Amino acid sequence: MTKNTICLWFDGEAEAAARFYAEVFPDSRVIAVHRAPGDYPAGREGDVLTVDFVVAGIRCIGLNGGPAFRHSEAFSFQIATEDQAETDRYWDAIVGHGGEESACGWCKDRWGLSWQITPRVLTDAMAAGGEEARRAFQAMMGMRKIDVAAIEAARRG
Repeated sequence: MTKNTICLWFDGEAEAAARFYAEVFPDSRVIAVHRAPGDYPAGREGDVLTVDFVVAGIRCIGLNGGPAFRHSEAFSFQIATEDQAETDRYWDAIVGHGGEESACGWCKDRWGLSWQITPRVLTDAMAAGGEEARRAFQAMMGMRKIDVAAIEAARRG
């Protein structure tokens, strides 16, 4: 057991979410599914209560706590990508399976969890600072999914 685990609240679909993440992202897997030993406010004895899983190397627990709380953009997973193909693959998996696009490389999955699909070329441009960072930032501001070629062109000026 790790000392620090991210707990993500779901409305009855923690197992489906964990299995989806395990399918989509490398270094991801479902570790264990735990069923409720008795009735609880959001479910019944025998329902899936928690799911231990890893998503992109980060240990998580999904809690089927019911409809009381929703995910927000205040928490997101940021996935670094190497190229447009990898960016497209993750973006399309999330958005194409009931998720929704947002701005600047952000999207939400069908459970409302936010993801930042961020090509390394963008983070490298920001780290470079100065005019290069400003141009890349301006290019990014008009995007939903990040366009690697457009960021590279903006970096060059």
